Amino acid sequence: MMNEHKLSRREREKLRQRREMLAAALDLFSQKGYHNVSLCEIAEKAEFAIGTLYKFFQNKEDLYRALVLEQCDRFEDAISHAIEQPDDEVEKLRNYVRAKTERFRSNLPFIRLYLAESRGASFNIKAGLNEEVRQRHYNFLEKIAAIFESGIKNNRFKNIADPYYLAVALDSAMDASLLLWLDAPERHPYPEDPDTILDIFFKGLIHP
Repeated sequence: MMNEHKLSRREREKLRQRREMLAAALDLFSQKGYHNVSLCEIAEKAEFAIGTLYKFFQNKEDLYRALVLEQCDRFEDAISHAIEQPDDEVEKLRNYVRAKTERFRSNLPFIRLYLAESRGASFNIKAGLNEEVRQRHYNFLEKIAAIFESGIKNNRFKNIADPYYLAVALDSAMDASLLLWLDAPERHPYPEDPDTILDIFFKGLIHP
C-alpha cells in the first residue's frame, strides 16, 4: 500500500483529485450503469474541468479499469492483513471469512456495479481487465491454500484434499453465500458467525 506520508504536497493533492474522480465515477456508474455515464458527467460531479480528468485517465474505459483495480487493491490489502496475523490456521481462516464479509458489505455499490457490468462491458475492457483480475484472484487463492497446507503439515487439518482445491471450495462457498444474501437478504440472511461456513470444512457432511 502507498505510504502517503512520503509523498510531496503536490503528489498528495493529485492523489486526492484522482480518488474524488473515482468516487464520483463509482457513484454514477452504480446509479445509471457504465454505458449510460459520460466523462463529462463524472467531471461535473467531481467538480473538476473535463481537461483535468483527462490528465488522469485516457478515456472512460481507462477510468473504469482504474476503479476496478483500486477496489482489488483495497480488497487484497484487507484480506492479506487479516490472514497474516500471528494466529493458528483455524483462526486465520476465520479472519479471512470475517475480512471478506466486511469488505463485501462495505462495498455494495461497487459489487453491484461489477456484477452488472462484467458481462456488459466492451470486449476491449474485458480482454485486459478480466485477465488481470483473474490472475490476482489465483494469486490470492494460493495464499488461502498455504493456510490449508500449513494446517495439514501441523496436523491441524486432515489431509483429505489438495490444499488449493480446499481454498477454491472455501472461496466459492463464501461467494455463493454472499451472492444469495445480496439477492434475497431476508430469505438468505448472511451468517454472522464465520464457523457457520467453515464448519462445512471443519465438521464435514457424513457421519463417521
